Amino acid sequence: MTSKIQISKQIELKACRDGFGEALLELGKKNKDVVVVSADLAESTRCLEFGKKYPSRFIEVGVAEQNMIGIASGLALEGEIPFCCSFAVFSPGTNWEQIRLSVCYNQANVKIVSSHAGLNVGEDGATHQALEDMALMRALPNMIVIAPCDFEETKKVVLEATKIKGPVYIRYGREKTPVITTKQSKFQIGQANILRQGKDITIIACGPMVYEALLVAEELAKQKISVEVINCHTIKPIDKATIIKSAKKTGKVVTIEEHQVNGGLGGAVAEVLAQNYPVPMKIIGMPDKFGESGTAEQLLNKYGLNYKAIINAIKKF
Repeated sequence: MTSKIQISKQIELKACRDGFGEALLELGKKNKDVVVVSADLAESTRCLEFGKKYPSRFIEVGVAEQNMIGIASGLALEGEIPFCCSFAVFSPGTNWEQIRLSVCYNQANVKIVSSHAGLNVGEDGATHQALEDMALMRALPNMIVIAPCDFEETKKVVLEATKIKGPVYIRYGREKTPVITTKQSKFQIGQANILRQGKDITIIACGPMVYEALLVAEELAKQKISVEVINCHTIKPIDKATIIKSAKKTGKVVTIEEHQVNGGLGGAVAEVLAQNYPVPMKIIGMPDKFGESGTAEQLLNKYGLNYKAIINAIKKF
């Protein structure tokens, strides 16, 4: 699926969690089966307004993420569509066992939505920077894993998740990030979007790293290097056909993610290529380290996840 993306210096900044909050309110109006279960962080995760508008469909469990999943799975098995809201470091970080058995094993129709993923949690430091969550979740049978790239795509993901009967995990960061898609942009769970056509190298990214990938492509174009950019928002089930087709065209693949280099988007893409069409590949992400306290910009710079560092890594590759 190909979409045209324009990069502007005046690009709008919006937080994905605000997109989630708006989508929840829309769902609440459309579908009376939608309920929200919150683990103490309703304001931060942006499910608070849903709770105010639909108090009978809002359950606040407090600092009890494992209990949140247990309640949600019970609601789902009774026909409701529960959305579980917390930070990614706590859900799935604290309640993975309950997600595995109560949700995935039962194929319960639970949507787990986790904000504050990645380094952009910033000053909260290593304890709150979820950099392993996609690896935890994509290993689970029956679980769909999605990392939307911006505000608009987050809204689409949340709305589309209710159409899927079964577990879905959605992760995104805290900070405002560039809005690179529109209300009209095509989106389908499990279908990657080619944002820029190229012939020399393929960059596959997810989450806020999609914007960095587009900046990289623009800069390398000035150096006569043609980059194909793919927004792989769905980590599982991954779009094998689009990845393989692009790898056959360019012969080189780079992945970029705000996640550990082990077990996330890069690992998923490597599995596809190793089994179907092996090509030289580089995985760019958190280099098997914990984060630290600092602004989001400082941390992305330090760990090589801004576009200038990515360009240097690609040149070496």
